[in-house]
Amino acid sequence: MSDERTLDLLEAKIQELRELNKVEGLDLSAEITKLEKKLAKMRTELYANLADWERVRIARNTKRPYALDYIAEIFSGFYELHGDRMSGDDRALLTGLSELDGEKVAVIAQQKGRDPAENKERYFGMVRPQGYRKAIRMMRLAERFGFPIISLIDTPGAYPGLESEENNIGGAIAASINSMIEVSVPTIAVIIGEGGSGGAVAIGAADRLLMLENAICSVISPEGAAAILGKSKERVKEAAAALKLTAPDLLDLGVIDEVIPEPLGGAHKDLQQTASALKESIIRNLGELSQASTDSLLASRFERYRNVGRYSILSG
Repeated sequence: MSDERTLDLLEAKIQELRELNKVEGLDLSAEITKLEKKLAKMRTELYANLADWERVRIARNTKRPYALDYIAEIFSGFYELHGDRMSGDDRALLTGLSELDGEKVAVIAQQKGRDPAENKERYFGMVRPQGYRKAIRMMRLAERFGFPIISLIDTPGAYPGLESEENNIGGAIAASINSMIEVSVPTIAVIIGEGGSGGAVAIGAADRLLMLENAICSVISPEGAAAILGKSKERVKEAAAALKLTAPDLLDLGVIDEVIPEPLGGAHKDLQQTASALKESIIRNLGELSQASTDSLLASRFERYRNVGRYSILSG
């Protein structure tokens, strides 16, 4: 999106004029209004019909709100719990207890970093085995006390390093999925940025799977698909379209249950507006799930994952 830079420069110019307008004797309101209208028109034209690859770029925007940003806006009294009680604390995955609209809930979230130091600490949001064991610990705690589970998904995938392989990352992901499928309390998962492969599914096998408008979810990255299947990194845009990784595509396929709207240009343009829409959706869906008995909840969850998605058989 080459025009994004133009929008950023225009926004900066408007902000500069607003600061100058505070100076006594200056009245730049007419010029500011003119530029604001121009910015709104340009933004509408740019984001009206986004290609799949452009949504990938928005989902990865470093200014985009991360899990902790939403936790601060949506929940109250978040109390983080650390460690898997076996090998350590994975900072790429957060767990804790909080309140949502007066109701106690358990929160599981993947967190990326804002700078090199934090990205090193949080492994760029890529969870290791101890992180998924920590998630399982929270699921069991939530079940014991009857707390609904809310998970926020934002990962390019589980951490693929030697450390993960040595500690059975595949087994940890499988155990986390199994725990989420079996837990007897209502569960809601929200893809807020990237939902990459099994690293996302590990905390995403919920009763309701929601997705922000410009988030993405796929079994492989467009770059990976282009390199493996297309034999060329240059086919990344084509791969993004073929993967059907956007919220509208996944809603159409029945993989997700709801698309949560974002401000024009992405969630980072207005955190409060996005968080408000997200909170409303979580509360509404949780209210519906809370009406079901445990047996009904588990039966519906089983059927959901037996029937999710669509496939077609190609002849010849």
